[in-house]
Order: sequence, then structure tokens, then C-alpha cells
Amino acid sequence: MGDHEARGVDLERKAEKKLSGWGLFGSKYEDAADLFDKAANSFKLAKNWSSAAQVYTKIANCHLKGDSKHEAASAYVEAANCYKKFSPQEAAQALDQAVNLFLEIGRLNMAARYSKDIGEIYQQEQDLEKASHYLERAADLFDSEGQSSQSNTIKQKVAEIAAQLEQYPKATEIFEAIARQSINNNLLKYSVRGILLNAGICQLCRGDPVAITNSMERYQDIDPTFSGTREYKLLADLVAAMDEEDVAKFTDAIKEFDSMTRLDPWKTTLLLRAKNELKKKEDDEDDLT
Repeated sequence: MGDHEARGVDLERKAEKKLSGWGLFGSKYEDAADLFDKAANSFKLAKNWSSAAQVYTKIANCHLKGDSKHEAASAYVEAANCYKKFSPQEAAQALDQAVNLFLEIGRLNMAARYSKDIGEIYQQEQDLEKASHYLERAADLFDSEGQSSQSNTIKQKVAEIAAQLEQYPKATEIFEAIARQSINNNLLKYSVRGILLNAGICQLCRGDPVAITNSMERYQDIDPTFSGTREYKLLADLVAAMDEEDVAKFTDAIKEFDSMTRLDPWKTTLLLRAKNELKKKEDDEDDLT
């Protein structure tokens, strides 16, 4: 461990000396980048992630001096991989540098991939606004590269985050757009009922039974088989319970569905929100009588 650390320090010093010395403009930075790369590998072997990350940033700077943007972007990605070990925020910042460079050189697929990574880092850190921003950018970039399946998967995450942030109209709109896009795809059409259920749950959280009923009709237009599904029955039962302001009926409908198809944490959280709103209405009515 100590040997690797010492070797890394020595190689980094040699690289710095190479940069400060005289040399042909291009080769000076290339030679320094090679030495920094060896130093970074030594620091990784020593598990000194902080020094490795800093050295990869120096490699990126060397490549930028030589106008090698692809190599610079790759170095920022390596720096991010080291930062992930101890500082997610700095990992996200390094990846953002990489994304900007990949965009400059037209590598949209790479930019999309690392924008998604940034979004997922912020999601894990519970910075949902930033997570949404980067995931939306990733979805748009995948779309522009014709990768609609990848894009739709990320858009679902964006919709889920929007709902977590109580941006229910935005979440509903995204889910419905994905459902419309997926219904004519033989591989994706079977996922539509679940996507429409997500859209319906977002509508429930808005607490407007009329809007939800209108949505149910719209969902039937998107997928004519929807009314025969358990997802439709759950939504219909929940709408009826909301209309009657019956918390027990609302709870029973969820329990019945969950006994057959386990509800994921996202759905459970939103349904609990809707139930609490319903309970508040019921309690308010009780106070008036």
C-alpha cells in the first residue's frame, strides 16, 4: 500500500516537472498526461481515491491543452469514478464536465449516458430537482439518438420524481405520453397498463374526482383493453371511494390489489398521500356535524 502511494507521489512530481519544463507544445502535455496516468493508477492501487481523482483532473487539463476533448472527457469520467468512493457531489461535477465535452464533439450517446449517471447520483443524494434536470437531459439526448426505449425508461424516472415533488400535472403528462408511445410497440404494449396506473395515481393525489373520471376515459382511448385489467379496477374503486369520501373503502381497494400484485414503494407513498387527503376531508366533515 505504502509502496503504491510513494510511487504515485513520485510519478505525479515527475509529471508536474515535465509540465513546467521546456518541450514541444503537444508532446509536453502528452508526456505529462502519461506520467499522471501512471500516478493515478498507483494511487488507485493504494486506495487513495482523493489523490487519484485529483490526478485524473490534471490529465483532463493536459488533454484540453492539446485539444484532445474526447480524452479529456474520458479523464473526467475516471475522476468521477474515484470521487464516487467518497464524494458523490464532486463525482457529479466531474461527470458534468465530461458531458459538456462529449456534447462539444458530438458524442451524444456518451453525453446521454453520463447525464443519466449524474441524475442517478443526485437521486441517491435526495436532490430531486437536480436529479430531474439531468435525467430529462439524458432522455432528450437518447431521443435524439433514436433510442426511444432508453429514453422512455428515463422519462418514467422523471415522472416519478415529479410526483414525489408534488408536480402531479407534469408527472401525469409524462406517463400518458409514454403510454401513447408504447401502445403500438409489440414489446412495450404490455407495460402500458402499469404506466396508466401510475398516471391515474398522480391524478388521485390531485384530489379531483371529475378530472380522474375524465382521465379514465382517456386511458381507455389509449389502451382499449385497459378497462378489463386489475389496474383499471383499482383506479375505479379508488375513484368511487374518493367520491364517497370513504377511507375504509379506499384502504380495502389498495389491500385487495396489493394481495395479488405487490405495490412498489413509489405507488405506496403516493397512495398514502391520497388517502391522507381523503382522511382530512372525512375528518373535516365530521367536525361540521
